[in-house]
Amino acid sequence: MSTQFSDTVALLGDLIAFPTVSEFSNLDMIAYLAHRLESEGAKVDIFHDEIGHKANLFATIGPEVDGGIVLSGHSDVVPVDEQDWASYPFEMTEHEGLLYGRGTCDMKGFIAAAVAMAPYFAERVRDRPIHFAFTYDEEVGCLGGQALVESLKQRGIRPGVAIIGEPTSMRIIEGHKGCYEYTTHFHGLAGHGSSPDRGVNAVEYAVRYVSRLLELKDELRSRAPATSRFDPPWTTINTGSLSGGVAHNVIASIAKLEWEMRPVQAEDAQYVKDSLREYCNDVLLPAMRAVCPDASIITEVIGEVEGLEPADVNEAKDILMELTGANTADLVPFGTEAGLFQSYGMSAVVCGPGSIEQAHKPDEFVSLDQLQQCVDMLGRLGDKLAA
Repeated sequence: MSTQFSDTVALLGDLIAFPTVSEFSNLDMIAYLAHRLESEGAKVDIFHDEIGHKANLFATIGPEVDGGIVLSGHSDVVPVDEQDWASYPFEMTEHEGLLYGRGTCDMKGFIAAAVAMAPYFAERVRDRPIHFAFTYDEEVGCLGGQALVESLKQRGIRPGVAIIGEPTSMRIIEGHKGCYEYTTHFHGLAGHGSSPDRGVNAVEYAVRYVSRLLELKDELRSRAPATSRFDPPWTTINTGSLSGGVAHNVIASIAKLEWEMRPVQAEDAQYVKDSLREYCNDVLLPAMRAVCPDASIITEVIGEVEGLEPADVNEAKDILMELTGANTADLVPFGTEAGLFQSYGMSAVVCGPGSIEQAHKPDEFVSLDQLQQCVDMLGRLGDKLAA
């Protein structure tokens, strides 16, 4: 695996140089990966988003039959703005066995390893195909993953196993919470700050909405299933950002609240949504509309991605245990695209190089040792398919 490992490191350096922050296009990186895979004989399909600004890649090595094994990763990375990096984040650097750069662990390291192994797979795959699935906008609601699953449905492509290479320190993850992300918009009535009763302060009503979120956040602790293996074992809520208003002495006419919840069970998500709807309809909106009939509270769904449900029968877990020698599988609180693949009928696990502790932080890194473990695991997968 020495050749494949050196190719992985070189390829990772190339991928880091693509600044695929979610707000920007990923087309250059997708085109680069498509070229690399096509040069190894893979059949490559590229699915663009509605405006042609971004794209998913789905490629196949081996026969075009059902039941294949998907190696999945997202191409987008989180921003580096206002982070204090020791080196330029979009140029990979190595120091004492660690590779630094935005996306090294989350999650271009796995993508690099998978693509670097394509020649090895091409020599060995016979009866069961290997698929490569690289998506856009995972970091902002798993939008690309949802679109990819729809594309597979439309084309009648039905793989059997999905390995999602998010950073797990090469541990096998068989379950994680869902990730529901929302932006709630408050529209009030502007006015002079000296006459607050003549306006509807959108920021103040947003604050009251946040207060209700905090109450629900506490209530959810008592709803944790007795058998929950998650840490923490209950559904969580996080207030991400609140903005609005234009000046000290102007009643804020608009406000925007970004928030999320991570359900451990679907009933919790519905409870939160029903509670907030009731609070808005019975408390906030009547007070707002008593002054301004056009006042409104509108919640925009950024993404509602189901969690990965631990399954008693899970071929993906069985394969990874065989390949890695592990005899246990864990759960994590962070979300991935694995639940999307599971919802399409695949068995799914999460396993990839690097630690989630390094993700989204300045000086993000993956160790050479973790990359080597990943390459070795994928090499054993190729041998298994050949056998």
